[in-house]
Amino acid sequence: MFIIKLISKLPLSWLYGIADFASFILCYLVPYRKKLVRRNLQRAFPYKDQKYLKAVEKKFYKNLCDYGVETIKAYSISKEELSKRVTFILPQDETFGKQAIIGLASHQFNWEWLMLAGCIQLGMPMEFVYQPLKQKSTDRFMKRLRSRFGGRPVKRNKVASEAIRRKNEVRIIALVADQFPGKANDKRYWTQFLGRETAFYQGIDQLVRLTQYPVYHFGIRKVKRGYYECHINKIASPPYSPSQSVLDAYIKATERMIKQEPEGWLWSHNRWKKSRQKADA
Repeated sequence: MFIIKLISKLPLSWLYGIADFASFILCYLVPYRKKLVRRNLQRAFPYKDQKYLKAVEKKFYKNLCDYGVETIKAYSISKEELSKRVTFILPQDETFGKQAIIGLASHQFNWEWLMLAGCIQLGMPMEFVYQPLKQKSTDRFMKRLRSRFGGRPVKRNKVASEAIRRKNEVRIIALVADQFPGKANDKRYWTQFLGRETAFYQGIDQLVRLTQYPVYHFGIRKVKRGYYECHINKIASPPYSPSQSVLDAYIKATERMIKQEPEGWLWSHNRWKKSRQKADA
């Protein structure tokens, strides 16, 4: 923690120099999950040639290392500096900011800056849903980091009870919703995503029906190095029927965003680690 604090004080220009060096190592010298990255890209874009896929792969590693140093920098970056670097394109919706909402993001770089900047700029308290990490020191670091500007951590298994208890509070319940539901008791929603059968947390649909909150997609994209733009779009409004799946709208929006900027998604995450048969066994 002490070392991370010291490194976070370095100028971003220096940190990006470190990121360039790390990107070269991870891409060429000590490949980091390269087989997984290539397999995921090839299956997501079977109609693209090898030249295109290799270009995306190279850009991905650069973005991954930028994400690493930017996350460290987030430990000391000022509100003013971060607000210059993350711009929000707000929805044309008169009710936005006046009622509680559910905000669904994905592992598109840089989702950490997205949440921190949202706490500063969106005018609503933000709660981030998280699954505690096994390594306690890393878990403490990430919770402290995400709480810097007022974000409030809520454990995934406490979201429903919190939503009921504080139903009338104006706030953003923020979820990075493209994670693999790997716990034995996780209810899964299976659908096609990037050309493959993919599991999502069915609990998101249950949360939406429980709260009857409107749902917004938070789509972030890199404008240039160190600068991002987040488009917030409403993808569902109450009342919700018992059989309605808000996840379908989220999945379509996320897939569209990934196809527009494939180098910005976390391809090194083992998103398809289990098939439907093995996961539901």
